[in-house]
Amino acid sequence: MENTYNVGDIIKVKVSGIEKYGIFVHVDDLYNGLIHISEISSGFIPDINDIVKFGEEIYCLVTDVDTKTHQLKLSIKNINYKNKIDPELIQETRLGFLPLKSKLDEWINDKLKEIK
Repeated sequence: MENTYNVGDIIKVKVSGIEKYGIFVHVDDLYNGLIHISEISSGFIPDINDIVKFGEEIYCLVTDVDTKTHQLKLSIKNINYKNKIDPELIQETRLGFLPLKSKLDEWINDKLKEIK
């Protein structure tokens, strides 16, 4: 049975190569992935080897899935890549203030009731 991956999934991978432009990872028997340098950190990275080591297992956020070539585009920029975290926290981070905006009317109405 083939594993399926979706954008937004947090998956455990193994570092299989390190280049100046990113980190190659082994996902499973069918899929491999790349964490482009722009998806490692918002700041300057003088040496990717200071971030991960060859053979190290890390967690990544799936940002794109190519089912034809079995390649994943991955990110560690906004997650704790050394430890698994709740994917919903990532979703809220990527949505910015939208989760707050969706609750704003409810909070205002609750506060107005409380004041009266």
